[in-house]
Parts: sequence; C-alpha cells; structure tokens
Amino acid sequence: MSMFCYQCQEAAKGKGCLIRGVCGKTEKVANLQDLMIYTLKGIAILQQKGLEKGIRFPKANHFMLNGLFMTITNTNFNESDFIKKIKEALSLREEIKEQLIGAGIELGKLDDASTFTIETDSEIYAKAESNEVGILATENEDVRSLRELITYGLKGMAAYAEHALALGKENDDIYDFMVKALATTLNDTLSVEDLIALTMETGKFGVETMALLDAANTGAYGNPEITEVNIGTRNNPAILISGHDLKDLEELLEQTKDTGVDVYTHGEMLPAHYYPFFKKYPHFVGNYGNAWWKQNEEFESFNGPILFTTNCIIPPKESYADRVYTTGATGYPGFKHIEERKDDKPKDFSQIIEHAKKLPAPKEIEKGKIVGGFAHAQVLALADKIVEAVKSGAIKKFFVMAGCDGRMKSRSYYTEFAKKLPKDTVILTAGCAKYRYNKLNLGDINGIPRVLDAGQCNDSYSLAVIALKLKEVFQLNDINELPIVYNIAWYEQKAVIVLLALLYLGVKNIHLGPTLPAFLSPNVAKVLVENFGITGIGTVDEDLEKFLG
Repeated sequence: MSMFCYQCQEAAKGKGCLIRGVCGKTEKVANLQDLMIYTLKGIAILQQKGLEKGIRFPKANHFMLNGLFMTITNTNFNESDFIKKIKEALSLREEIKEQLIGAGIELGKLDDASTFTIETDSEIYAKAESNEVGILATENEDVRSLRELITYGLKGMAAYAEHALALGKENDDIYDFMVKALATTLNDTLSVEDLIALTMETGKFGVETMALLDAANTGAYGNPEITEVNIGTRNNPAILISGHDLKDLEELLEQTKDTGVDVYTHGEMLPAHYYPFFKKYPHFVGNYGNAWWKQNEEFESFNGPILFTTNCIIPPKESYADRVYTTGATGYPGFKHIEERKDDKPKDFSQIIEHAKKLPAPKEIEKGKIVGGFAHAQVLALADKIVEAVKSGAIKKFFVMAGCDGRMKSRSYYTEFAKKLPKDTVILTAGCAKYRYNKLNLGDINGIPRVLDAGQCNDSYSLAVIALKLKEVFQLNDINELPIVYNIAWYEQKAVIVLLALLYLGVKNIHLGPTLPAFLSPNVAKVLVENFGITGIGTVDEDLEKFLG
C-alpha cells in the first residue's frame, strides 16, 4: 500500500484509505502528514525533559497546535506546506535540544523521532514513506488503536486551542498535557490499561480546552443569543466565509465595512450570527447553503470569492477554484493563501475584497430564516421554562444530535430520525450535523423550539454544561438519569475529542454513527461498549423504539 489513513468516518470500506484518501488527499500528502505527527512527537519528548525541570517552550507549544491542526481531515492538501512545516519542526527540535543542554539537562538515549536528520526534500519524502513513520509502525492492534484515538483527540484539542489562542487565551496545563500525551504515544513500555487511562485524561483536557475556547469566544463577542439568520441573498458582491475561526471573521468584517461587499457564512461559520458583537455589521448578511460537503454546487452558485479559515475543504470544481482563498492551517494546491498576523496586526484581506468587487452577486438558492443561539447561557436563562415543560410532561425527552455531517447516503438517517421524533421531544444540537434537520418545520413546545442549536462543534461543550445544570436542577445523582438520549454523528477528529470529553464527564450509552470508527480495534471497541455503553445506530424505527420504550 502507498499510504494508510483511517482517521475519519469515510475511511475506505470502513477500514482505511490505501491509495488515495476519500477526502481527496494524495498518498504523498498522507505520508507527509504522518511524518509531521511523528516529528511533533519527537519534539514533545524533548519538551517533556524540560517540563520535568520546570522549563516550558511557548514557541513549541504554538507550533504543536498548528502542526496538529494541519493534519485534520480536509484541512490542508498542500505538499509544499508540509515540507516547509517539517523543516521548521526539525529546526525547532534542534533549538530545544540546545536550550536543554544549556540548562544542564542530559538528553540521554532518544527516540528516532527526536534524532532523525534530513537535508533534502527527497529525504523528507523517503522518511515519510518509511516503515518507522505512520500508523502501521505500531504492530500491536490494540496499542495502535489507543495511540491513534489519543492522537486524534489531540488533533481536535489543537484546533480548539488554536482558535482560543487567536483571541489571546491559552492554558499551560493544556499544553503540558498535550506534550505528555504526544510523547507517550511513542512509549513502548506502556500497557493497554495505561493507554486507556491516558485516553480518559485526554477527555478531561478536552473539556478544559472547550471551556477555554468558550470563554475566549464569549469574552470577545458576548454570549450567543436567540437569533433568526437570513438564508436568502442581496444584490451586492459578496464573500463567503467558511470554517470556525471567529477572529478571522471579525477582521474580515472590519475590512469589508463600507466597501459595498457583503459577507455570508457557510457551514460551521453559521453560529457566528448568534454572537451580539457581529450584529453591528449591517453587511453581515446571513448564511448561504448547507454543510461542508455540498460546497461544490453551492460555491459555484455563490459567484463571489470563498475564504476557508479551517477545514472542511474538498477538491474543487474548476468553475470556482480560482475564487477560493485559504488562511491559517488550511491549504490546497492552487488556492491563494492569506498570511498570518504579524506584530499583532490583523490579517490583510484586501486581495479577496478587491476580488469580490469584480464579481456578480450570489445566486439565491433558498429563502427564509433559521433560528439558533441556544448555547448554555441562553438555555440556562430559559431553565425555568424548560424545567416546567419537563415536569408537566410537555417535554418527555431531549435528543442530543450533535456532531458532524458528511457525504454518505446513510446520513439521511438523521433527517428521517428528526422527522419521526414525537412532538414532545426536543433536539439539542451543535456542529454541522444540524444541517440534516435545522430547516425542517418541527415546531415548538410552549414557545421552546424543538431544535436548539448551540453552535459549532466545539459548542458541544454547551450541551454538556446544559446537561450538568439540568442534573443539578432535578437533584439527580447521575447525569445519565436525565431524560437525554445521545445520538451523535461523527466525521473527523474534532468529533473525537468531543466524544472523549463526554465520556470523561460520565455520559454513557452514546449512540455513534453512521458507522463506528475504523480505528477502534475489536478489543478497544469492546472496552468502550462494556464501560460506557457506546453502540452504533440501527434503523430509524428500531432506534426510536429503543430510545422511547
């Protein structure tokens, strides 16, 4: 095989991509991503030696976040970006060694990840394709499964931590754990039990990372509030912004002010409309389209330029490829890239703005409004109303249907499931999974909408906060005594850290679909089933009978 990757839900044949990623990445990019992770692990081993003596490496911590983020599914497809990043990593690695030696710390015998040397691009490709690097370098299936589960959780954490960092929020405890966890995945002395414990600790720090990002977002932009979001269009030229990074959105809105260029959100950027801060921009028009996987048709009809602030990129059609820009960790061959902030100055979006002015207005593809903004502060403000509805029997059950959307036809399950839910049930959602049902007319219960959208995938934290508050209000001993069913869809690694966070919080009997992760070995899957009650999904009718029985 020329590559092996099974980190996302669409892994080929439910086992792994061997020749080319279903996501569209080439075998060279896949192998370079493996080498990127391997090199970060080598740096982490050195950082750990510093941490043992109270020495931290802030530059390396920030580099770790971005390096991990680049390898998330559908984020970066550029070979040249990874070549450059790996070279930077090796230079940073040697810099850390010099600091450690200068501090009188003995390096001792180091792993190959901390010592290998490379001088040319061809040597980088050769190392990336070697048996020492990548998922299959770990021969024991269960150890491999747990190492990858931890690594994918760290990738999700890195994405959320980088968004928080952009807003000036960071936490050394989170960095220290990520360093420890990365380094530990190369430790061959650990047992399966040790790795299971580390997996749960990953969930703990996943909660802390999402809390950090929540504080960063709400501190900068206010608490999300109930908002009607326009899904129609105006007649002005426009930019479509996708992804999750609210700082990028803020700077784009500020620079498009009074230019005659409108800004629309796509996919996971939809929840930006819920923050009070962004409502001051009259040219922040609404949301265009649906979840990430529909971008080929929706980007074509949008007419204007598109800005990716994070994943999810899919290989584009020629008809719009010249209109796509990337920034941050994202990249794709041929796309124009907007460089990072320097000296605390905003990113320069002038090129994409000038591009927008020369293009026609978006073609309208739908009309109307959708409602969202039910993050924890807003829902807790409605707590009395919700508790009253539960006590009176008006609300019988809540269904957490958070997570990711994707291309598989089997994901129509979630639309059908939402349609068939009894009218005395409420859906709690976050992430792009909501696009499967957020435009259905499901009505309300005593003024409470039957779909409560908390926001982006990282706002799954809000759903945990809501559950913990309801547990307190109803004076329950266990979060699992609440009338809440977890029927979650997953796709990529940010969903993995959300899942681990929920497990750490004690949530059991989570139903995960549309398929269970390919990276769970039979024995690891058995542990999750026996200890946490994790199961897959069945048919809609079978699952409704099970959940409502």
